[in-house]
Amino acid sequence: MNLDLRHAALQMTRRTFLGRTSAAMGGLALASLIDPKVLRAAGGLPGLPHAQPKAKRVIYLFQSGGPPQHDTFDYKPHLDKVHGQETPASVFNGQRLTGMTAGQSSFPVARSTFSFKQHGKCGAWVSDAMPHLAKIVDDLCFVKSMHTAAINHDPAVTFAQTGFQIAGRPSIGAWMSYGLGSENENLPAFVAMLSGTGGQPLYDRLWGSGFLPSVHQGVRFRSGKDPVLFLNNPDGFSASLRRKTLDHLGALNRLRHDAVGDPEIEARIAQYEMAYRMQSSVPDLTDISKEPESTFALYGEDARKPGTYAYNALIARRLSERGVRFVQLFHRDWDAHGGLPALLRSRCKETDQATAGLITDLKQRGLLDDTLVIWGGEFGRTVYCQGDMTAKSYGRDHHPRCFTMWMAGGGFKPGLSYGATDDYGYNITENPVSVHDLHATLLNQLGVNHERMTYRFQGRDYRLTDIEGKVVKALLA
Repeated sequence: MNLDLRHAALQMTRRTFLGRTSAAMGGLALASLIDPKVLRAAGGLPGLPHAQPKAKRVIYLFQSGGPPQHDTFDYKPHLDKVHGQETPASVFNGQRLTGMTAGQSSFPVARSTFSFKQHGKCGAWVSDAMPHLAKIVDDLCFVKSMHTAAINHDPAVTFAQTGFQIAGRPSIGAWMSYGLGSENENLPAFVAMLSGTGGQPLYDRLWGSGFLPSVHQGVRFRSGKDPVLFLNNPDGFSASLRRKTLDHLGALNRLRHDAVGDPEIEARIAQYEMAYRMQSSVPDLTDISKEPESTFALYGEDARKPGTYAYNALIARRLSERGVRFVQLFHRDWDAHGGLPALLRSRCKETDQATAGLITDLKQRGLLDDTLVIWGGEFGRTVYCQGDMTAKSYGRDHHPRCFTMWMAGGGFKPGLSYGATDDYGYNITENPVSVHDLHATLLNQLGVNHERMTYRFQGRDYRLTDIEGKVVKALLA
């Protein structure tokens, strides 16, 4: 072989070859997928939404750690009769336990120390741990028959966010950005916010884009002076100099893209431009000084404090009314292996008023009808006590076989309690709903057929619901 040709062949890497051929054949398609202005104008992918959407945007209130269904929404009076007795083998039915309780010699039933009452016209049962949510149950759609595949936190949280237990898949918000784009070119299509301390760690990949173009990953808003890291200009760096720098950097990146055809270069250009526009849009978004006192009466005084769940809930409303497609709130430390009553009261004190306030605020502003709000964790808790049980305290282990979530707005049926569990709150007896079913139903309300929104990666067409999932029509108004 001619040495020059051999050298050229060695220089033509697989990435370069694929990049150049994709650039030649798919330049226009690439632009439509990556450029935020095109995304906004086209509404995301060509042909989406597949049907008339009931919801335009989503706020996902993820309670990380596994809220206990027995102590919140799934009232089980039978537990008062069998409190302290051994959980029957027929209830376990051979199901696996975590390593934290599999070695226990005794599995005593633990009744809830919280009082339950029926509320609203719908008569939904809610414990006294959540007095504010109890007042708005007629706006909520409860699903008491959720189940998942994972029994430990990280795979269960990953599954809830990506539809797969192993890291690497796109998060649900990234899928929304990819398919539907954004309604505001000055803010990201997908924003994530964290609150609470302790509990299991939360990783950036939970709001990541996986194998989708990185322009679709969630942008994390933080507390403090700079809600988005590295957004503000450094001292001595003027706005005009920033604009010139981005123009020159964009020109260099386009030259590189023309040479190698790597789509991530286009994503990088788009993200630089988004960051530039966010320099003016984010300060306005996070300036809550003009909010009336009635707002803080609704969400609670914590809404004045950046970094709290209440503050994040208020910012979620402000993001949604500005057209941000998907807002994800993560609140940590619901993992009650011991001392459950005290821990649950703390978590509910941090979240209950703000959650109810958010629903009420959206409804008052006429936004709830086309905003879908979701509340829930990665799994439920066991009926039996983990560790020591006293008259006032107990713990509960992880339980993937049944748990409760609720939705509000977005075309879900208000005042509905769907699905049922046995007298021990341990097994589903009516209308099971899987995580894939939930994802399929959420997409349906956004006008997306979950089987048709796919992305080809490594020779396979992937989707959020993997190879499962069905729309649960009984949940829809």
